[in-house]
Amino acid sequence: MNGYLRALSSTVGTKYLVAVTGLVWVLFVTVHMLGNLQIYLGPEAINSYAAFLKSKPGPLWVARVILLAALVVHVWGITKLTLANREARPIPYAVKKTARSTFSSRTMVMSGLVLLSFVIYHLLHFTIGITHPEHFHLRDSMGRHDVYSMTILGFQQPIVSIAYIVATALLGLHLSHGVASLFQTMGASRPKIAPLIERFSLAVTLMVVSGNIAIPLSALFGLIEPAQGPK
Repeated sequence: MNGYLRALSSTVGTKYLVAVTGLVWVLFVTVHMLGNLQIYLGPEAINSYAAFLKSKPGPLWVARVILLAALVVHVWGITKLTLANREARPIPYAVKKTARSTFSSRTMVMSGLVLLSFVIYHLLHFTIGITHPEHFHLRDSMGRHDVYSMTILGFQQPIVSIAYIVATALLGLHLSHGVASLFQTMGASRPKIAPLIERFSLAVTLMVVSGNIAIPLSALFGLIEPAQGPK
């Protein structure tokens, strides 16, 4: 057991932990985005979807614990690897060359910490209902949580929409580097398929970013309207 823990805490082990936890979150943000896009199908679709999820509290809380644990381990792993790289090179290069790095790869720690803070705000907003309780307690005609109206009313506030759009842009930076790095860490990246992996990484990033940004923009510009107002 101790040997297993030492292996995981090594540099290679930490990279694998970062890759696996990153994969968990890539899958989650993709599925979460697809679920949220049901808002374009109207109140019945997304309110039914939300009610179904809430009817399964056991699996839902298991998923939340796994996601939280994965996020903590992911941020810890990236921070540890970054600090290890700095310790290995205490004196910076006189001329810093970044031909093989990108802006997204150089800002992984910062974007990760900002996203962690945003996840907390997102939970306070849509899951716990602390930040906007007047929207959170809305119920539709069937007595279900009116997620449709709550979401649109929240995003009709410019500062809320801007916060989500900025966070989504940071998520895009994180994904654009993280998805490709995942394949490399798992040993699946080869010179012949490297361009294919880069295109796949870009496609996933564009899909998640465009899908998540579309909803606040639609609410902000009146393309979708709430079924009811705050009480």
